[in-house]
Amino acid sequence: MNGAAEFFTTDTAAFLAGALGRTLWMTLLGCTLGFLLGGVLALVRRTRQPLLAPARLLAGLYVETFRRLPFLVILILVLFSVQAVAPGLSLLGIATIAVTLAATAYLAEIIRAGLDAVPRPQVEGAEVLGLSALDRLRFVVLPQAWGVILPPAAAFMVMFVKDTALASHLGVVELAFAGKILVNKGFSPTLGFGAVLVLYALVSWPLGRAAAHLEKKLVAPRHR
Repeated sequence: MNGAAEFFTTDTAAFLAGALGRTLWMTLLGCTLGFLLGGVLALVRRTRQPLLAPARLLAGLYVETFRRLPFLVILILVLFSVQAVAPGLSLLGIATIAVTLAATAYLAEIIRAGLDAVPRPQVEGAEVLGLSALDRLRFVVLPQAWGVILPPAAAFMVMFVKDTALASHLGVVELAFAGKILVNKGFSPTLGFGAVLVLYALVSWPLGRAAAHLEKKLVAPRHR
């Protein structure tokens, strides 16, 4: 293949590795923070405390708003908002904030659906036994909710590995943008984007397997 000798060099490998690292950084950090923050929002939306009614309203408004905004729009909004208050923040940092905001909204809804899937009589039974709200969550709700939460949450993270390609609109040299740069340098599209395809596959497959392992390990057996 023409240009293969020039393509398969340590410089190209280092360039692609750096782009892959930025893609993984945005995905893993953004989705991890999004999962934690989304869990908080899901719990706030499920609370029945009258004093938390304003917080419930704000949490619901946030989730519904950011789930309906395209990720590219979120990127642009975060870019102009962050640059107004922190002009020195890197483009990678801005993109990671945008990923976190989007992931928080989607994962909050996934977690809320998982928590709501636990049969209400079991929760009421735990209340009758005198378990605190935290103990009900730890010992009754979460062990049963994991089976509903983990599969879509893992699928969302794998999907976002690919959606981080939109960060290239901010100038972040992530994996897809790296392929475009290599092609613009004169390398064959088969080589440039073929390498990107292989790297995306190598990242997505272990993530899917890790999610399956976590699901098998954390989900309480349903038939005993």
